[in-house]
Amino acid sequence: MAATFYDQIGANKRNSVLLALVVVVLLGALGMAIGIAWSGYVEGGFIALALAVGIGLLASLVSYYAGDAIVLGASGAKQVTEQDLPQLVNVVKEMALAANVPMPAVYLIDDTAPNAFATGRDPEHASVAITTGLLMKLDREELQGVMAHELSHVRNYDIRFSLMVGVLVGSIALLADVFMRFTFWGGMGGRRGGRRDSDSGGGGLQAAMMIIALVLAILAPIAARLVQMAVSRQREYLADASGVELTRNPYGLERALAKIALDTEPLEVANRATQHLYFENPIKGVSGRTSNLFSTHPPVLDRINRLRELTSEAPLGDPAQALGSWAAPGQGRASGGRQAPPPPPPPGPWGPSPR
Repeated sequence: MAATFYDQIGANKRNSVLLALVVVVLLGALGMAIGIAWSGYVEGGFIALALAVGIGLLASLVSYYAGDAIVLGASGAKQVTEQDLPQLVNVVKEMALAANVPMPAVYLIDDTAPNAFATGRDPEHASVAITTGLLMKLDREELQGVMAHELSHVRNYDIRFSLMVGVLVGSIALLADVFMRFTFWGGMGGRRGGRRDSDSGGGGLQAAMMIIALVLAILAPIAARLVQMAVSRQREYLADASGVELTRNPYGLERALAKIALDTEPLEVANRATQHLYFENPIKGVSGRTSNLFSTHPPVLDRINRLRELTSEAPLGDPAQALGSWAAPGQGRASGGRQAPPPPPPPGPWGPSPR
């Protein structure tokens, strides 16, 4: 039975929530263990648990109100209007109407590598950023697919969701680092027990929790990072399925994925702190055909083949086949069960010439 985009949306939402809960549990467990190791008492664990969650909430508030401006500034994005790029803004308007979200602010990144991302804390405070390379190399149908994907991130509150998970992961790393420094510099452990520990056996509890806390301090940041990457991949699958819901056309998105993945030019303004925001991983050489635990994006071929499931088509073996440019004897685009479409219209110009 062929999967529908509603099936994919539901499954990816459930997976994302479960993964986020894992991060919350890791933060709480680390805080609890450190608190008991520090104080020797269970009560101290609850106090540390509350402090750990409080630090995470405080960091979330700061990022909530300033995160989008920081990302756009770091990417060198400049806001454009309908007078500057009428065709681009028209496509964004179409997809915003389809997604039933307010029109986001539109930004342009002066880079010839094709890519895009969405940012903001909610649909009322959202922005989309597009590179000049994306405008030069994609046709209108493909651009609609990319914008539908990005507006799906906005509609699904993916940016807020990913921000929350990212801040919690950062809080885990910060808490683990502070604990390890205090431990190895002699600032804790064995000094806080006193007579009450000896009388009540709390020293044994403290020693055991010290070992557990040390293990968690080493493993929790790694596990949290893995979960963050898994959340990011699930949200990309979700945005692909939601984008098809908006356009009712998986082919434009499929071709856009193939074109961007096959483009070998790295995005100069991207870095490892912002790579998860982009439509496709802007750091070339990271994505591959097989799943990478530390990758922010699913392999492009997996994303394309999930789109083909929506139309009950056979999976492809190479992203280039989605463009009809792979022509081994007896194989090709039409061999997957789809009638070979006419060649797509040539790209833009959608905007200014690349630098």
